[in-house]
Amino acid sequence: MNEAQIKSIKAKTKNFSILYVEDEKELRESSSKFLRKIFPYVDIADNGQEGLEKYLQNSYDIVITDILMPKMNGLELIRYIREKNKKQEIIVISANTDAENLTKAIQLEVTGYVIKPINFDQILRILEQSIDKIVVFRENKMYSTQLESMVEERTRTVLELQNQLVENYEQTIYSLVEMIEERDTYTGGHSKRVASYSRDIAKEIGMSQEECQLIYQAGILHDVGKITTPDSILLKPGKLTQQECSLVQAHVLTGYKILSKVPMYHELAKIVHAHHEHYDGSGYPNGIKGEEIPFYSRIMMIADAFDAMTTCRIYKTKKSVGDAIEELNELSGTWFDPQILKSAIKVFKEVNFDEILKQEPHSYIDEERFTYFFKDTLTNVYNQYYLNFILQRNADKKSFSCLNILYLRNFTSFNNKYGWRGGDKFLYDFAAYLQKEFSDFRIFRIFGDDFVLLSKTYQTLDVEKINNFDLFKDSGIYCEFKYYDLSTDNINNYEELQEKNY
Repeated sequence: MNEAQIKSIKAKTKNFSILYVEDEKELRESSSKFLRKIFPYVDIADNGQEGLEKYLQNSYDIVITDILMPKMNGLELIRYIREKNKKQEIIVISANTDAENLTKAIQLEVTGYVIKPINFDQILRILEQSIDKIVVFRENKMYSTQLESMVEERTRTVLELQNQLVENYEQTIYSLVEMIEERDTYTGGHSKRVASYSRDIAKEIGMSQEECQLIYQAGILHDVGKITTPDSILLKPGKLTQQECSLVQAHVLTGYKILSKVPMYHELAKIVHAHHEHYDGSGYPNGIKGEEIPFYSRIMMIADAFDAMTTCRIYKTKKSVGDAIEELNELSGTWFDPQILKSAIKVFKEVNFDEILKQEPHSYIDEERFTYFFKDTLTNVYNQYYLNFILQRNADKKSFSCLNILYLRNFTSFNNKYGWRGGDKFLYDFAAYLQKEFSDFRIFRIFGDDFVLLSKTYQTLDVEKINNFDLFKDSGIYCEFKYYDLSTDNINNYEELQEKNY
């Protein structure tokens, strides 16, 4: 035997196991001794039946068997093994030179057929062939397993990156939406409400869960284009000019451009782009009409209009649900799809407005952001537009119960004597005095030279103390005041206040 060859083969057979089936005791002992020089695990069986029992109980890399044996011959054993494992490495060692047995062994796809008496060098060559085949198979299997694992890991990584990318997109877009709504506290939550209304209308119509979720996402993002609308326009308390209207209308195109650049938002972009179109073609940006308008957009335009009607805006007070539904019905067939509107009205009749009625600034910063465009440029107190907004809102909420008007008498004479510059300085100094002296009040300049002081609790003014203020000395100006109890006096807007006093 070639000891160097045995050593070389042994290096390949770590963890290999072999089953040797032989009924001749002397040959079995000498052969098993030889096999143990090569393999770390060698199992022995005296006959085919015992060999099969061991094979069924254990796993072997190579099986070596004789042909002619008691209880079960080698060919029968091989047939049973092949039923369990078609790829099992099998070597036959036999004194039987019958051509029929040799042919049957070949048909059973044995690796080698060794004729007794045993030539160990020949067995070694055949064993090496089987060992190399098993090693290659194991390496391929390991590679395949590793490759599969690598593919799974790479796929998992790609999916994780895609999910992270989706999350990043969503977080970025949703952050933009929150930034937009934080610019105007009184319309905060508008996008979420439009999304919810749109989803509920879609559900009422009978759309699938996936379709309802799609329109909800579009609703969340429908005003994202307002990120480019200037605060001076978005928060303007008065009527917009034609140019300002054009800038506001541009938000649908901006939103479309933002969303269409993100592959996952292509469908949403189309919905957002058309949510200000009208059923009769009078909307924007493209003036399309009827079924030319995407179905989802026809749902969303109704949800958007309803929320605008039923919430306070910087330029108007809110409508009741009944009034909003009445106005929607008036626009059926002109602005809105009549069939969709029927389903929408069923949804709107069930809306709970408890949360909507809580739309107020939550902090000093919120209040200052909202009222920035309501400040009187001369005195830095609030102007008549904000007073009108507060009175309209107070009609429902009754947050303020006390209203005092301070009238500056003889101010026109003072103006004529000292000019507009002197008059402006007087108003500025007087407003500063009021802000310091009446810090618990909300102060407004109205009608040019009069002031309103609003309080949440009853507080009267000491007009004599005000008239003793140094500013009035030698000015010829003096104050008179009038008090209104807002819990009983019906003053719901600036016009009503004006009618009562002028």
